[in-house]
Amino acid sequence: MSTKRQQGDVVPPCDAVLMIAFGGPTKSEEIRPFLANVLQGVPVRPERLEEAARHYEALGGRSPITELTFGQAKSLAALLEREGSRLPVYVGMRYWHPFVTETVEQMVRDGRRRAVALIMAAHDSGAAGWNRSVAAVTTALDIAGPSAPKVDFAQPCYDHPDFITAMAERVYTQLQAIPHTHRHGTPLVFTAHSIPASIAASSPYVQQLETSCRLVAEVLGHPCWFLAYQSRSGDPREPWLEPDVANVLRTLHTEGHRSVVVAPIGFVCDHVEVRYDLDVEAKALADTLGIDFKRAGTVNDHPLYIRTLADLVRRRMAQG
Repeated sequence: MSTKRQQGDVVPPCDAVLMIAFGGPTKSEEIRPFLANVLQGVPVRPERLEEAARHYEALGGRSPITELTFGQAKSLAALLEREGSRLPVYVGMRYWHPFVTETVEQMVRDGRRRAVALIMAAHDSGAAGWNRSVAAVTTALDIAGPSAPKVDFAQPCYDHPDFITAMAERVYTQLQAIPHTHRHGTPLVFTAHSIPASIAASSPYVQQLETSCRLVAEVLGHPCWFLAYQSRSGDPREPWLEPDVANVLRTLHTEGHRSVVVAPIGFVCDHVEVRYDLDVEAKALADTLGIDFKRAGTVNDHPLYIRTLADLVRRRMAQG
């Protein structure tokens, strides 16, 4: 996928990478303005908005996503340079600073002519997220006008061997913390952000998630795994993807399981959905149920994930 080019355009060589992520507040006073951006045009009850704000407040008034995404960008730029491609890696956020529009403006000032865009998600959620990232870039390029760089989008990495191995290593670390006597039977619960079922039906999201989970479990030789969803929002009358991770934990308790490893495979770095919805809410439920709760890390800046991103850039550049 590329931004539109006119017939006869001379295609410049790639001279940058653009990462597109969700964004998040960096201090307490940014929480509600950030949430207003996320929920723009969506009717949400005030109490639901305040509930979301309290999650950020419980984590010190900030989201880790900005710092972690910039860390991923720094690691990617360093790897690309070591491999012979000196490309600056820019970061643009959909819902908070630096907004994609601000980042594209900086790319124009820096004289960038063509970039590979990395949507910072391993799975294509269609209209629920992936398409919105594409739209954010398209809008930013339109605002920038004729001097805007050409942008080519890389593919999602849901089945990339290095991504799979990186996630498997995160899970393996937590499995090793389970006593050997019942480690093999401990369920792995992979989680991803729930989205409306109607959107999921017209996207490859579920199929890609199931592929990722299966491949990670195969690397680990661990047959007992489940895919669950988390952090649903929106109209409670509208069907969203299920089962919810809380219901999966209750079912595992009923079946007699006393330990679990939860792996947020649908997130490529820690969000509030990971550090609050899993580390606080899901863990509290597991504690109540008497389940030993282990949470695997997201890939974050795992060297193999950074290598995955570098490979996505190279592949897209090779397509011309």
